Amino acid sequence: MSLSMYDATVPVLVRGLNNLSHLLEKGLASAEARDIDPAVLVAARLAPDMHPLSRQVQIASDSAKGAASRLAGVDNPSWPDTETTFPELQARIRKTVDYLETFKPEQFEGAESKTVTLPLPGGEMKFSGQEFLLGFVLPNFLFHVTTAHAILRHNGVPIGKADYLGAR
Repeated sequence: MSLSMYDATVPVLVRGLNNLSHLLEKGLASAEARDIDPAVLVAARLAPDMHPLSRQVQIASDSAKGAASRLAGVDNPSWPDTETTFPELQARIRKTVDYLETFKPEQFEGAESKTVTLPLPGGEMKFSGQEFLLGFVLPNFLFHVTTAHAILRHNGVPIGKADYLGAR
């Protein structure tokens, strides 16, 4: 049996978001245990020119919902990026997972060869569905989840590779 575009998209993104949620749970617990204002971790970044933790979560969410929407040929919902607390970030992740779970495998039939146009400032990028998923979406999504992990780890949250991979 071959791997379907649905199987390479929705379950992978849901798992990544659930693992990101777990990382945030550990981040909040660590802040509370160490008597650190959780807002410090939410605003933390790895380098001055990088996005903070909150934006890493928002971009991972946007990447996931945008991928499923575009590959399934439905409108991509636009959500404001206003989350500034751990509970708000958790709600954003939950909303994204709930959205992803509305998709059905048949919505992705033929998605590997459809043209996906990604609007960007200053132009647009065009991909086949397979190129979009494998060469753009998954690397981008995983970059932001990994960066969120790195921000938390860099700030003393006791997490490791097993937390990132989802082995709890």
